Amino acid sequence: MNQSHSLTLNDEFDGDTLHEECGVFGILGHDDASTLTALGLHALQHRGQEAAGIVSFDGLRFHSERHMGLVGDHYTNPTTLARLPGNISIGHNRYSTTGEVALRNVQPLFAELEVGGIAIAHNGNFTNGLTLRRQLIAGGAICQSTSDTEVVLHLIARSRYSSTADRFIDAIRQMEGGYSMLAMTRTKLIAARDPTGIRPLVMGELDGKPIFCSETCALDIIGAKFVRDVENGEVIICEIQPDGSISIDARKAGNGQPERLCLFEYVYFARPDSVVGGRSVYVARKNMGVNLAKEAPVAADVVVPVPDGGTPAALGYAQESGIPFEYGIIRNHYVGRTFIEPTQQIRAFGVKLKHSANRAMIEGKRVVLVDDSVVRGTTSLKIVQMIRDAGAREVHLRVASPMIYYPDFYGIDTPDREKLLANQYDSLEAMCKYIGADSLQFLSINGLYRAVGGEDRNDARPQFTDHYFTGDYPTRLLDKDGETMGRKVSLLATNG
Repeated sequence: MNQSHSLTLNDEFDGDTLHEECGVFGILGHDDASTLTALGLHALQHRGQEAAGIVSFDGLRFHSERHMGLVGDHYTNPTTLARLPGNISIGHNRYSTTGEVALRNVQPLFAELEVGGIAIAHNGNFTNGLTLRRQLIAGGAICQSTSDTEVVLHLIARSRYSSTADRFIDAIRQMEGGYSMLAMTRTKLIAARDPTGIRPLVMGELDGKPIFCSETCALDIIGAKFVRDVENGEVIICEIQPDGSISIDARKAGNGQPERLCLFEYVYFARPDSVVGGRSVYVARKNMGVNLAKEAPVAADVVVPVPDGGTPAALGYAQESGIPFEYGIIRNHYVGRTFIEPTQQIRAFGVKLKHSANRAMIEGKRVVLVDDSVVRGTTSLKIVQMIRDAGAREVHLRVASPMIYYPDFYGIDTPDREKLLANQYDSLEAMCKYIGADSLQFLSINGLYRAVGGEDRNDARPQFTDHYFTGDYPTRLLDKDGETMGRKVSLLATNG
């Protein structure tokens, strides 16, 4: 498969949304391990649509299937799943934030080490990954990918501990940033979460067999039971014993600091039917809309969500304000990523390829348009104009999260700081004029905190990771401070 990447029409509009790096799923000791992993990845498809991979072990050898594209494009094929035998399996959905779009970067990554084979997949980003990579290469290491996951494999290989689990813990203690990670060996499934708990990871159980995955929705799809969240800084080692039983050993690899989950899991990334950090994502998003209606009321005839992300918040806004909720925008779910070449004539269709105005609900009315977030504002501009073209008398944009001022280095693919709408204009009025709305308001940071956690932000010890709104990064940014964050490593064009 040719890995060259050119801009498509939908890439252009996707540039005004945030993307997260990936989702992970793993299961130990189940005869249908790979099939269940494929189903779990399907439920986590929203976390990464670029590529998907699964590695299994059948008692004799490891098997790997890694493909560009969606889970359903490859892993619904019985022939593909038949090439993944065994009762241990981990899988990964990818959206790249580090490393180019290439099959060699698709996880899980596998290596044969002194202690045996190991496969690794992770969600998030290491803020010292490039720094460590340079040190490893200077010491003679050979890197086959541009994914920072490979750095972990090298650190495991170089560790002097005897067991794989101890080597794994030794390796991740050297990594900084936000991540949840799965590793599998011939007998073990290992799960780890960063010391700050930025990225989510949950533990489940099916037929007495342990499961780890990014969100609870992946447990629901296979009928598995939720056991608990993996704690921040925790490593859980599950191992098949000679008698067939499974031992579970939980250790703390972090330094015991308070958990700070990423707020964007609640605003945008997690599926609304998931429970993240013990909180319903749907309820949190609805609460955002309730608080937004309290903070930014407006006289209007109808509340319209920007689908799909703005829907729960729009419901909350409508219920709190008493203004009727209507589907004033209909989303087309069947536009592929390479639907058509982006000629200038086709670009003029703009956002209408993905969203169409429902004129019957809009014409002649004062519309409150509710969206979950605004990044660059280019999509908001097109949607506001679409609503006006459908005959709206007024269009009031309400955003169910604060303004985004700062880039992310923990696995969210954010534009450069100067490209964020909040940094391009010096006032809310100027932003509103650019977007073309009659009014524009964002949810306050305390309004967001109350929606998710029930209390205002503790400025001395923030309860969540919120640097994209506040500039308060929860960890060191070693690569960035050393001016290597985001710097390109050498790229190799491949056809396989």
